[in-house]
Amino acid sequence: MVARNALEDIKRDLESFVGKTITLRANQGRKRVLETEGVLENTYPKVFVVKLSEKPGVVKRVSYTYADVLTETVKLSVRSRDRGEKRIGCAG
Repeated sequence: MVARNALEDIKRDLESFVGKTITLRANQGRKRVLETEGVLENTYPKVFVVKLSEKPGVVKRVSYTYADVLTETVKLSVRSRDRGEKRIGCAG
């Protein structure tokens, strides 16, 4: 049950940042890594959605599971004016 609680903690943590700009680093396999910024658009029971604006007029959405954050396949951080940068889903 420890993993289930960890997933719920990550989901709860992410819900507090909906609408905020986040930095995303996602391992896409075969030595490909996506590093970008986007807005955490919404959270759902099993996944969360990030809206990326790569080019003017082009909007791309990506979704990941909370398990991706737990296994560090996806690393997220939120920049806060008063507290610096906060990593989501890590122990520290």
